Amino acid sequence: MKKAAFISLIFLFSSLILFAQKTSIKSQNSYKDEKGILRWDGSNVEIHGFGVNYTVPFAHAYRSAKKLGIDPKEAIMNDVYHFNRLGFDLYRVHVWDTEISDSLGNLLQNEHLDTFDFLINELKKNDINYVLTPIAFWGNGWPEPDEKTPGFSHKYGKGNCLTNPEAIKAQQNYLEQFMNHKNPYTGISYKEDPSLIAVEISNEPHHRGEGEVVTAFVKSMVDAIRKTGTSKPIFYNVSHAVQFMEDYFKAGIQGGTFQWYPTGLGYQQELPGNFLPNVDDYHIPFDPVIKKYGGAKYVYEFDAADINKSYIYPAMARSFREAGIQLATHFAYDPTFLAYANTEYNTHYMNLSYTPQKALSLMIAGEVFHHLPLGVDQGVYPENKTFGDFKVSYEEDLAEYNTDKTLIYTSTTTSTPNEEKKLNKIAGFGSSSVVKYTGKGAYFLDKISNGVWRLEVMPDAIQVDNPYGRNSLKKTVTVIKWAEHTLTVKLTDLGNEFTVTAINKNNNFTPEISKNKFSIKPGVYMLTKSSVKKKWSPSDKFKTHQLMSFYAPESTVNKTWLKHTPLLEASENIGSTIKVQCVSDKEISEIHVFANNPSGWFDFALSEVEPYIFSGMIPAKRMVPGYLNYQLEVRFADGSSRTYPADKVGKPFDWDFYDRTPYKLRVVNKDLPITLFEASKDANLVVKPWRNTLSLVPGSEVDEDEYQIRLDKIFELDNENLNAKPIYDYTLDHFVFENIEGRKSELSSRSTLVVKGRGLDGKNQKVQIALVMKDGSSYGTIIEFAPKIREYRIKLDQLHPVKTVTEPRPYPSFLPYYFQHKNNSSFNLNNLERIQISIGPGLEENELEEKQGVGLVRVWLIDN
Repeated sequence: MKKAAFISLIFLFSSLILFAQKTSIKSQNSYKDEKGILRWDGSNVEIHGFGVNYTVPFAHAYRSAKKLGIDPKEAIMNDVYHFNRLGFDLYRVHVWDTEISDSLGNLLQNEHLDTFDFLINELKKNDINYVLTPIAFWGNGWPEPDEKTPGFSHKYGKGNCLTNPEAIKAQQNYLEQFMNHKNPYTGISYKEDPSLIAVEISNEPHHRGEGEVVTAFVKSMVDAIRKTGTSKPIFYNVSHAVQFMEDYFKAGIQGGTFQWYPTGLGYQQELPGNFLPNVDDYHIPFDPVIKKYGGAKYVYEFDAADINKSYIYPAMARSFREAGIQLATHFAYDPTFLAYANTEYNTHYMNLSYTPQKALSLMIAGEVFHHLPLGVDQGVYPENKTFGDFKVSYEEDLAEYNTDKTLIYTSTTTSTPNEEKKLNKIAGFGSSSVVKYTGKGAYFLDKISNGVWRLEVMPDAIQVDNPYGRNSLKKTVTVIKWAEHTLTVKLTDLGNEFTVTAINKNNNFTPEISKNKFSIKPGVYMLTKSSVKKKWSPSDKFKTHQLMSFYAPESTVNKTWLKHTPLLEASENIGSTIKVQCVSDKEISEIHVFANNPSGWFDFALSEVEPYIFSGMIPAKRMVPGYLNYQLEVRFADGSSRTYPADKVGKPFDWDFYDRTPYKLRVVNKDLPITLFEASKDANLVVKPWRNTLSLVPGSEVDEDEYQIRLDKIFELDNENLNAKPIYDYTLDHFVFENIEGRKSELSSRSTLVVKGRGLDGKNQKVQIALVMKDGSSYGTIIEFAPKIREYRIKLDQLHPVKTVTEPRPYPSFLPYYFQHKNNSSFNLNNLERIQISIGPGLEENELEEKQGVGLVRVWLIDN
């Protein structure tokens, strides 16, 4: 169909919709002012909102609940209770239209819609507002194969949904019916619900083609929603195909939606290193267009994917607020019943029970959204590690919110409360000046009245496997253990003499108390000052629940789980630490190390330095050059043993213990090179923009491989940002933590960087090699590789400051390519975190469009 006819047909559909439009329904409470700020009508107060995406009514989550014998509605009530504890007041989901519609766009009354309606009602009962994205375009499979579903998305697919007239008609029909749908649990339709702040038409549409066609399509969707009489603000995804920015707003939308994945997606394991530089700035280059149309801004999805640390979310929230973003919802909160396996989206991992520190970080990010003003510059890294009442620290893995009345922290902190006597809310993990706790779960302390506090303690969460890899309902990545720990509360309001009373259902635990120190198990407790008369009842109202309300998954530890990764390499004559995590359903009496190397056989016991963490030192005299082989024997109180890495019952020297495979530690002479990159071992760990022309091939020498990087073009056009200025740079990133961990004591003695490689296809190739420090500063130089493999030596004092590429590359792709900082640090090899290998710097203009190729074998440090 020709473009003109297509556009005319869309406008015909829209005209019919407008002709039939009903009179407006009553005010929907949220509106957008002329400056692009969402406000509540009547009070005109700026709307604040922060929360999560959550998917139990649909797709994999719903199917998995059924497979596991879980009632989805009960699961929803439990998780929404945790949303409330974390202070969330906003929810979003891309509705799986393919499960609740037919091919004509008719809304289907089925179990998915019913469960979704139930969820919305639970959110409302907990004072949580929501933004709806009625059209997802996805199939319902991920991470499983798609099912054959009845909806229009399944029939047409995303691409045809954006262009096919029949698909467009189906979407219009669906949007009208969806907005008019009366939720049987709330008794009102979505279009009438004051808790619905806005509607985002569809999820990540990825438009192509001509601007007028895009405008016509978006307007047809806007008109379908407006036909219902709603005045709700309507948003559209503007972080994809940003070249159509004007065209989106010409269609009559009130705002744009954004995403942010600053660490990329799908690394398949935890990303190490400092990523505060990656979240320093959420720069929107087309912001003038949004302001021209008075558009509001909402982040529909964000996460620091593949990051296990807790410091980063408040920094992301800070950058959002600087960019004028009013609402945000993290992607995605794992249903508690699935969090043991993290199967839904394995590059993300978020749950209060299973990732307590990350959940508390998200709680602090919510406070950022509610207390940091819109559009105010908070400075540049590293100055912006403290902002307002907030602090983030990569080194301490700490995020913190500290005001006169509230103290929240994600790890043990040395900070003192601003006004301890005025505190009425504490949430934390680890210890602070007011709470000392040895457990591995989150806890909450809320002041109920003078001398009366409510304490809620979550069970321990212990990660036992890689949560970001290939997951399955048959694989456990984190276990829960209900254990007894010691807790100390130092609050002036409670003093040194108070009672501790268990009040949640089935909690019969009686703590042993010594002044302000007591034993504790998971549950809810009332702490009452001895001089205060009891006036509370467990059934008293607390927020949207009762004082006694509590939910946590039961203990899942049904065997022994041991996690230990040996160092790749360690230096001779320097004691080396062996650190082991071990959790068991049996009482552990000891973990013993049996080792041998050229110095002979020796053994020693590990000490439990904190719950589930055991540590011990290999004596310096035993650290002689060669391979140190060792096994770990876990001894239990019942007299039995289990040996690792075999993970088998028995002692390593039993006559019939047949699997004597050891852990191996390579101990080297201090003068040997410190390897930073070795193609044969590290190629799969390299962080890089995807190209199908990179490969690992056998090298010309025995046990030596070559990582070949071939580029047909350095710069490739980005379909999501066609108007972007070309950046002729292709950069790979490799973290060196594991490579240098056992050789740190020798870093300061190294003076020369050696790179072994060659230019491919018989040509010379210029490549920039840079060493990146933990603060994001980079120091590098250009090497021109000849076609024959050879070693290139660079004195470290010849390295100079170069631009740091933000790796992994973020989504959306319009975000800054280089990290702009205000670091005033100097080169220090002890702060090394990674190396960057860049093709582009140093090339002449006439070379930028040519094919490029380099083969890398090894990168290492020497002392001469």
